[in-house]
Parts: sequence; C-alpha cells; structure tokens
Amino acid sequence: MADGKGFIVDVDVRSYENNWAHRTSEIDPERLIVRRGQAFSVTLQCSQPLPPKHHLVLLLHLGKRNEIKVQAERGTGHTWWFNQQGAQDEILLTLHSPADAIIGQYRLAVLMMSPDGRILEKTEKVMFHLLFNPWCKDDVVYFPDESLLQEYVMNEDGVIYMGTWDYISSIPWNYGQFEDYVLDICFEVLDNSNAALTDSEMDTEKRSDPVYVSRTITAMVNSNGDRGVLNGRWVEPYTGGVPPYRWTGSVPILRQWSEAGARPVKYGQCWVFAAVACTVMRCLGIPTRTITNFCSAHDVDGNLAVDFLLNEKLENFNTRNKTDSSWNFHCWIESWMRRDDLPRGNNGWQVLDPTPQELSEGEFCCGPCPVAAIKEGNLNVKYDAPFVFAEVNADIIHWVVQQDGQRRRIQVDKVSVGQNISTKSVYGDHREDVTQHYKYPEGSREEREVYEKAGRQVTGVSNERAEPGRLELSIKHARPVFGTDFDVIVKVKNKGERDVHAQLTLLVMAIMYNSVHRGECQRKTISVAVPALTAHKEVLRLRYEDYAKCVSEHRLITVKAFLDTPEENEPIMTVANIPMSVPEVLVQVPGKAVVHKQMTAYISFINPLPVPLNNGVFTVEGAGLLSATEIRVSGDITPGQRVAVKLSFTPVRPGVRKLLVDFDSDRLYDVKGVATVIVRKRYSPVLNGS
Repeated sequence: MADGKGFIVDVDVRSYENNWAHRTSEIDPERLIVRRGQAFSVTLQCSQPLPPKHHLVLLLHLGKRNEIKVQAERGTGHTWWFNQQGAQDEILLTLHSPADAIIGQYRLAVLMMSPDGRILEKTEKVMFHLLFNPWCKDDVVYFPDESLLQEYVMNEDGVIYMGTWDYISSIPWNYGQFEDYVLDICFEVLDNSNAALTDSEMDTEKRSDPVYVSRTITAMVNSNGDRGVLNGRWVEPYTGGVPPYRWTGSVPILRQWSEAGARPVKYGQCWVFAAVACTVMRCLGIPTRTITNFCSAHDVDGNLAVDFLLNEKLENFNTRNKTDSSWNFHCWIESWMRRDDLPRGNNGWQVLDPTPQELSEGEFCCGPCPVAAIKEGNLNVKYDAPFVFAEVNADIIHWVVQQDGQRRRIQVDKVSVGQNISTKSVYGDHREDVTQHYKYPEGSREEREVYEKAGRQVTGVSNERAEPGRLELSIKHARPVFGTDFDVIVKVKNKGERDVHAQLTLLVMAIMYNSVHRGECQRKTISVAVPALTAHKEVLRLRYEDYAKCVSEHRLITVKAFLDTPEENEPIMTVANIPMSVPEVLVQVPGKAVVHKQMTAYISFINPLPVPLNNGVFTVEGAGLLSATEIRVSGDITPGQRVAVKLSFTPVRPGVRKLLVDFDSDRLYDVKGVATVIVRKRYSPVLNGS
C-alpha cells in the first residue's frame, strides 16, 4: 500500500463468540472450533478501507487436498460461500459451510485481489477445526431433541452397566471429550488408520460421511491390524500395562497413545473399548451412547446358536478351533445418523462395536449396523447385521461330548441371550432399558416371525421348541458380598406322578465376565430321590477361602447343576452366574466449588475381606476437575480397617462435574466411588466509587 504497510494488519477469529454459538467453548475457548452447516465470522483488521474495485478471495486448505475456493455469493447447499461487511478499518467475513462438508482442520487464506485479478496480498493466519453438527437439520447426524443432545454429545460423564442380567451393577466413567488436546488426538486417531496411511487424499474426501468416520473409529480404537489405541487382554497377568478394571476414563488412554507416537495402550476390555469410542464420537460431534447387552452371544459359525461343548465332568471341552461364547455382558456404542446408503427405515441409532472380535471387510471393526434392522431381522444391510443379530438373539445349546465322541444335547436356552439391554438415562445416573429397540417381546408373534426370517437368511433352518419335561432344576442365591461365605440352593422339582431317582452333579467355578473359566472351586455328586409332586433341595456352602484362590477381578462365580436320571430321555442342566459385590469407595467434597479455587476431596474405604490388603492405590480423575492422579497407601490394610486419604485439586471448568475414584490392591480390585461437584464460575465483585 502507499504507506508501506500491508492492507490486512491482523485477523480476529472471534473464537469466544463463534465457539459459544457452535457449542464448542468447552473444547477450547481460544482456538476456533466450529460445526458444519452453521455460519461463523472472522474480522479483518485493515490499515485502510478496501480500495474501489478491489475484492477479497477466500481459499481453504485441508490436508493434502487441492484448495477450495469459497464463493463470494450464496451457492448451493454443497458449497462454501461467504459474505462481507465493511466498517471503518474492519471487514467482517461470515463463512457458510455446507452441511456435508469434510470434518478436519482447515487453513483459511485471505487474498486481496486487484481489479485485473492479480494477488496483491495474502494472509494465512486463520486455522480452524470443523466438526459434525447434530444441531443442523441438513447434517446427516442431526438429532431433533436438545435435551438428548446435552447427554449424547455434551455430557463428559457417564455410567457403564456391568454384572449379570439379574444383578446389574455399574461403574462411573469420565468420557472427557472436551478435555485439553482430546480433539487433536481424535483427528490423530483418524490420521493413523490404514486407509489414511495408504491413501490420505481418498481418506480425507470420505470424512464428510459419518458412516465412514464411525467405521474407522471402531477399527482404530482397538490395535488389531493397525496403529490403534488399545491392546485387548482378557486374562491375567496384565504385565507391562494397566489392568482394564483400573481405568476410570478415556482421557489418560488417548493421551498415552498419542504421547507414545501412536503405540497401543495396554490393556482394554469391551467396556474400555466402547467408552473410548464414545469419547471420540462425541468429540467429533456425532451423538453417541454406551450400550450394555447382558448375556451377549458371540456366534462364530453363523448358525444363530451358541454351542457349548462339555466333557462328562461338565468341564469345557478343549478344541483348537475358535468356538462360540456367551458373555455375561458386552459393551458397544450406538451412534445416531441418517443412512443414505441404505433403504428407508434404517436411520437413527447404529450399533458400532470397537472390541476386536471378527473381521469385517478385512478390518477388526463392527458396524455401523442399524438397530431398526436388527429388530426387524433384516440381515442383508450394512454392516455386520448377522453378527449383531446373533449377539442379542442366539440360542444357547449345551452338549456333553461322550468318550466315544458322540454329542448329547442337555440344554437348549432360547430366552437368555440379549436381556436388559441398557444405557445411561438422559435424566440422571440411572439405567434406561432399550431392549425393545432391538427385539420384540419374548414369545410374541412378531418375535417368532423376525427370528424365522433371520434364521432363514442365515442358515435356512427353523427354530423348534422342545417339550418341557416333568423335572425342573433351579438355582437360588442371594447377592453375596465378596469376602464372605454364602449359600447356594439347588432345587429339583418333580412335577410327575412317579418317584424319581437321579444323580445330581454340582460344579462351582470361577469365571471371567466373558465366561472364560478360571478354575474349579467345588464339586459335588450325590444320588437324590424325589417323591412325586415334591421337591428336593441341596445346599452348597461357598467359602471365601475356597473361591478366593481362583476368582478373577470380575468377582464372578458360575454354578452348574446337572441332573441325570434313567427315567428321562435327556439329562437336565441349569447354570447360574453369581456376581459378588463390594462396598463402594466413599468420596466427599465439602464446600462450594469455584473455578480456579483450590478444594479438597476426602476419600475413604473399609477393607471388607477377612485378610489384609497390600499395595493399595487410589486413582482419582474428573473432567474439568483434575487429570488422573494416583495416591498410594503405605502398609497393610487389615480386615475391617478404614483407610482414608485426601487430595487437593483446582477445578478448571464450571458446570456439574464428577470426581471418579478407583481402588485396587493385591487381593481386591475394581472398587469404585464417585462424587458430584457443582463448579460455579468465578465472579469478580463490582466496586462502586465513593
């Protein structure tokens, strides 16, 4: 210019106003982070008004793609455009992104052009992130309910359900999607996918599509076959890493992965994989929730049946081939999106499972699969519908493999799989049952029709029902506390008109939550006589000193009762999985919480076991409160002893926050506690002049 200064002196990205309007202030108040399909503004500080007949050109750069020219007038819904307003020495530029724009980090270049089209000046000071926009009606992730968006996009705290279908427990989880640098790590996860490393330009082009992005995330949260985030491990020891039950949030996992140069973090199991995926999806702007399916089937051979092979001692039959399994619970996520790639009726919640189980088109991922398709038995839709359908609908069949190799069927269970499918309610920290989204009521006409349709598509076989026998076998128990002795009652009921003489075998084993056996605790075989129209009860006393030797960190016992009688054509077997509870960690945070004002948490726990605990450690974290912090307990914790620690921390963000605590030791693991902390903004007093 005439005075030697440049025309554009400075650029104000107006991050405070833009991020507040785009609901991204929680991510970062300083950097510009906006959502697609919604306008945002930047201000150019100029040395003088724009000269006559000169004009501005805006160019966008994303990854290695060619530059995108932002049109200077309103175009179609699939193009970027801008308008400008001048006032004195400022120009306000308002940019409009299409609702199907590619998500990612953009660089904006502003060019001042001469009347004859020459570039007189160029500034490239503006960088911004563009995310999915579930508040935009034209975005395929649009969600019409604001209260649900506050949960499924904005809430950084969650509850994950565990245990068994009849004794459901829960743990708190810190998703922390708005914690420092989590957004950058989420894009780093995408950048390290096999597709991105092979053909980054193609991968970038596809990042406008939440189907593609979500599928990439499910592959990248596990490390099987790629540079993914988490190594899975389902048996001890957890050498060289963190046991899955120790984690209380996603942020330490994502940060550790990034700081290690995209090397996988050790270790995860299904709820950890699901929770990390939920963090990434919410951060990118896709409404997502964590789901727990109780009695979840893993059908390897696709016959809609989970076959358990037992030897004549009722032990799992060893086979070198990959076998079916049934997990006490299994976690995945659901993400909300419109499925323009599928026929009508498949929009809404989609199952995405990042736990590495089976290959899907060459990757260890699963989904997105429409929940609506699972309910209707439409198994030809993308992706992985037969596998997901079996997870919530398969039959469980137990076989005894005799010494001559012949199989003898002893139990067919058509109702247990896929019970009490659960997620956190949007109205508080309690459970919402979503089973009806996946399946029609058990025994209904619609359920039979769906199963027949799906069964024909998968195997072409029908779903027969066995006739009930005259003997009934059941197992009763209270909810035991880990560390105590407790009773299990096995009842044999004779509904027939004749007396019955039978052999009853009772087997008690410790198991993992995915039904992997850890060892035998007790075995008992007796002869029983059950008169007609009466019942026989057998009481098993389970002692801590017996089950503690083999029980896993999940504190699960399985009891099998096997009844064999010459009068019946087939033996009878029933199985009960018994979770043992532990007292919670007590977490108290007294006083009013204010941003940037130090406060103290008081944490205590009583040893419920009849033996001392060694190497005790509390892990504390909370989104907006503090990063994961360990507090080690010195010395032994004797039976019944109360151990107490305190921790000072300084809240950094206002709002309703959760302080999460995990306690672990040599004999007792995965003990949780949580406190709600309402953090207020810090207000400066207004001083009136005298």
